[in-house]
Amino acid sequence: MWPFRRRSRTTAPTSEALDHVLGREYAAGVPYMLPKDMEEVDRLDFQHYMLRYALRGNYAAPLTDAHDILDVGTGTGRWAAEMAELFPQARITGVDIMPPAALEGHAPLRMPANYSFVAANVLEGLPFPDASFDFVHQRLLYGALPADRWQAVVNELVRVTRAGGWIELVEGGLVQQGGSAMNTLNTLMSEASMRRGIDVTAGSRIGSFLQAAGALGVAQHSLNLPMGKHGGRIGTLVETDALSVFKGFQARMVAAGIVDEARYNAMLEGVRHEAATLLMVWPIYIAYGQRPL
Repeated sequence: MWPFRRRSRTTAPTSEALDHVLGREYAAGVPYMLPKDMEEVDRLDFQHYMLRYALRGNYAAPLTDAHDILDVGTGTGRWAAEMAELFPQARITGVDIMPPAALEGHAPLRMPANYSFVAANVLEGLPFPDASFDFVHQRLLYGALPADRWQAVVNELVRVTRAGGWIELVEGGLVQQGGSAMNTLNTLMSEASMRRGIDVTAGSRIGSFLQAAGALGVAQHSLNLPMGKHGGRIGTLVETDALSVFKGFQARMVAAGIVDEARYNAMLEGVRHEAATLLMVWPIYIAYGQRPL
């Protein structure tokens, strides 16, 4: 049994909780590498639609019914809003360190009546009793969770899932099959992440984390999304998203002295060229399992 961490609902952080680094805004006090600003909000929405198109839906677990759904790391809330419409009889809860409305000038989504937001950091435990949800979903936190905390986080996801309920994780990895520019950029992003305790390859092990947490019937599969025009529409979408991610890393990496701005920009140009000439792919890992009855 996992301990129930009794925490009150906290006030959502505001723009004062942001670090300003070379023109971008980042959440303060957390290891997350990517920004928390309007440009990133737009990218996350774009990425949501891209993944829904590539994965042919918003979830892979064999859901038949759900009354309480939790979205951990809810981001802009797009996934949660769509699940609220797909399951109008369910209560949908989104958890993140801050809502999009905390960003200056951002108009929040018009959320369905069956949605609510709770400000919390999964690294500090989820503020819900054991067995609170029928379906718990977490997506693309491989750039936010320290390597030594992954198992504890997945344990926490299983803890708040009801007996017979499903836990689903969707994660990514480093772009593969690139050339020298992409490989160098991967090395530098990995170094920057490791300085914050993050292993960007952890997403490939999500099925093992679920099994170690006691989930049953764990299924994991991977999908290599093409990056570049060779992949048609999805390849063009992935390239646009990936280049925006790389731009999001830039300010922190330059400020940390890992690379200078001119070299970074040259690498991005090299990546654009490689995406047009090589069969580059972005791996996506999907795993789900069921809490024992």
